[in-house]
Amino acid sequence: MNRFVPALALTAFASAGLAGAALGHGGVSNPMVMARMEAMSAIAAEVKTLTKMARGEVAFDAAEVTRAMEAIATTGAQVPALFEAPETDPKSEASPTIWVNYPEFTQRAAAMIEAAEAGVGAGDEFALDAALGTLGQTCKSCHGSFKIQN
Repeated sequence: MNRFVPALALTAFASAGLAGAALGHGGVSNPMVMARMEAMSAIAAEVKTLTKMARGEVAFDAAEVTRAMEAIATTGAQVPALFEAPETDPKSEASPTIWVNYPEFTQRAAAMIEAAEAGVGAGDEFALDAALGTLGQTCKSCHGSFKIQN
């Protein structure tokens, strides 16, 4: 049933991110780049879990929503530090524009954290879907500007 259009769009976005991360981790030699990739993969995995719940593929669980949103916010809080140094690796998908526009990058990370924190109180599938829509927009905004598009 396609009741939740934003969550459906977010599922495709998160799934693409997970697939790209799984393929992109092989051969990474820079430990900082690996740490960044693992953080992004952790966020994508939480989003995927929440999206399944919003779509009704798994039962809604308010405690799980809180746990996942808090995990996204916690990992998101690490993002600016993970990207502070312009570390490179041939497998990295981080665009050099991150370090040219680092203040904007950190503002977008803060928006993601704020969106995740706002989603902590989602009490049903509809509230979760709305929270995921907002969260997904922050992810899409940042990736559109700061991730190398393959």
